[in-house]
Amino acid sequence: MSLALGLVDGYYQILMRESDIPLTAVSTPSWMLWEWLVMPQGLSNDPYTYFDDIFVHSRAEGGKTAMEVHLKHLRRVFEVMRLTSSMPTSTTEEIKVFGCFVSRVGVRVDPGKVKAIAAWPTTRSQKDLRKWLGLANYLHKYSTGYAELARPLSDLLKKDADWVWEQQHQDAFDSIKASLPHAPVLALLD
Repeated sequence: MSLALGLVDGYYQILMRESDIPLTAVSTPSWMLWEWLVMPQGLSNDPYTYFDDIFVHSRAEGGKTAMEVHLKHLRRVFEVMRLTSSMPTSTTEEIKVFGCFVSRVGVRVDPGKVKAIAAWPTTRSQKDLRKWLGLANYLHKYSTGYAELARPLSDLLKKDADWVWEQQHQDAFDSIKASLPHAPVLALLD
C-alpha cells in the first residue's frame, strides 16, 4: 500500500537541530534577535535536506493487514507534517515517483518515457544525441548491459570526436530503444 503526499513549504517542515539554532541568529535593526527553529532557505546544507513530497509505503506485518500498518505509518507522518492541497492524497496500489512507478511488486519504468525514447528519430547532431542519451541514461537501470550498448554513442560526444554517424552507432541506438519496452520490474529493497 502506497501514498504520495505533497508538503507545504518543504524547508519549513524540517526542524533545526537544537545545537544549530544559535548558529542561525540574526540581529535586526530594532535590536531583536531572530533564531530559526525550522530550516530556512539559503543555508549551505539546505539542498541536501530539502524535501517536497513524502512517499509512504506499508506492508502487512505482525499479523496486521497492509491497511492497518499503513494507517499507523500515516498517523506518524501527520503528527509532524503539514500537507499541500495540490497533491492527491488517496491511497493507491502504485504511485509515480521520480519518473517511475512504485508498487508492492517493485519499481517499473514509466511507459511514457519508453514511448518517448522509442519514437525519437535517428539523431543528426551531437546536440540531439546528448538530449536523447540524457533521457535514455535516466532509464539505464532497466536495460541489461546499458553501458556497453551506449558506449559507441557516448564516444561520439567526446571532446575531440568527429560527428560521423556509422552503422555501429545506429545499431547501438536501435538496441537501446529495443531493450526498454521489455524492461523488468525491479525489486524493492527490504
